Amino acid sequence: MPIKTQRDLPAREILENENIFVMDEYRSMHQDIRPLKILILNLMPLKQDTELQLLRALSNTPLQIDVTFLMVKSHESQNTSANHLNQFYTTFDQVNQKRFDGMIITGAPVEQMEFEQVDYWKELTDIMDWSKAHVTSTLHICWGAQAALYHHFGMEKHILSEKLFGIYEHHVSNRKIPLVRGFDDFFMAPHSRHTQVRSEDIHNCEALMVLAESDEAGVYLAITEEGKQIFVMGHPEYDRMTLHNEYMRDKNKGLPIQAPKNYYRNDHPDSRPPLQWRSHANNLYTNWLNYYVYQITPYDLI
Repeated sequence: MPIKTQRDLPAREILENENIFVMDEYRSMHQDIRPLKILILNLMPLKQDTELQLLRALSNTPLQIDVTFLMVKSHESQNTSANHLNQFYTTFDQVNQKRFDGMIITGAPVEQMEFEQVDYWKELTDIMDWSKAHVTSTLHICWGAQAALYHHFGMEKHILSEKLFGIYEHHVSNRKIPLVRGFDDFFMAPHSRHTQVRSEDIHNCEALMVLAESDEAGVYLAITEEGKQIFVMGHPEYDRMTLHNEYMRDKNKGLPIQAPKNYYRNDHPDSRPPLQWRSHANNLYTNWLNYYVYQITPYDLI
């Protein structure tokens, strides 16, 4: 699948070196195809890492994707340069009159704060409310999913006794739903969080259907009717070394952190961790784009 990006986006060269077809604006303009317009609200601190991870995840269908990166104005990024943000990102006031085929709202490292204490909470809730009328399907990741469940359904998050950190086994709960088409009965996925939305709260919400969960990590995947909103409680987009980098960061800061579970071969942090979740992640994003964006969105976005 060709992904349309700005010519100078740093992730572009890495993706091309991985033999992923990336298209710039000029070539896209000369094709008689309407690409799917995907808006990515990137709340992660290392924005360039997340850009690469999500673009890679969206690269496995024959659909052409036109990606717009969105940032919040009410928070100043400490880990991404202003030059990068000014060149490759837009703000909500610049897109709120537009419509998009799909949207991704990422996680953020603010989960131990109350939602209302997050400095961009008001802006985020405005974006989430706007998405219901202006986006065909919105996919929420980790804290983004917790925030949406709280805002839309009033579900509280709860602090865990220790960080849920590693690669966990999940099982499919409802095979009839297209989002899990092609999933194995059991599959692995990364988690990295200090909080949870309790499984019973999600199961008891009539507006939601649970599609996959874990005995250790709880609900992993839930969906509203017809896939208007999708909630992924883990991080399927993570690269091979993302959990390792998080582990070493916290360890070097002297924070209480255990090595990520089920991640290193023989639980040895000096070993190269095997990829155990990439095929599942590709399947998830492909199914989302195909069944909940491409198959449903109107040809003309008015």
